[in-house]
Amino acid sequence: QEQLDESGGGLVQAGDSLRLSCNDPGRAFSNYIMGWFRQAPGKEREAVICISGIGGIMNYAASGKDRFTISWNNAENTVHLQVDDLKAEDTGVYYCAARLPLCSGPAVNYLTWGRGTQVTVSS
Repeated sequence: QEQLDESGGGLVQAGDSLRLSCNDPGRAFSNYIMGWFRQAPGKEREAVICISGIGGIMNYAASGKDRFTISWNNAENTVHLQVDDLKAEDTGVYYCAARLPLCSGPAVNYLTWGRGTQVTVSS
């Protein structure tokens, strides 16, 4: 089920930062768990980080956890993913997803997804 809308991807240089956005005008994000996932070419979709409506955060990044920051803007009904010091291995399609009631790592536990936004990091 696709209802979310990601944006902010693009072609960037290694070391740059990028802020991705996820929006759904019909959904009050503060009532959901919002997760960011990414899928590198030829690999499975993996969890990056998620946030609850009360601000609880689970960071699933296998390495460089401090490079990933999630936040949400209630007024804009938008969830953001900030990725700093981008590396070539960050290349992939980034998705946001929603679920209830708790953060979860496996992608199969999320029912609502966006179509993704491509991030390409050149070294």
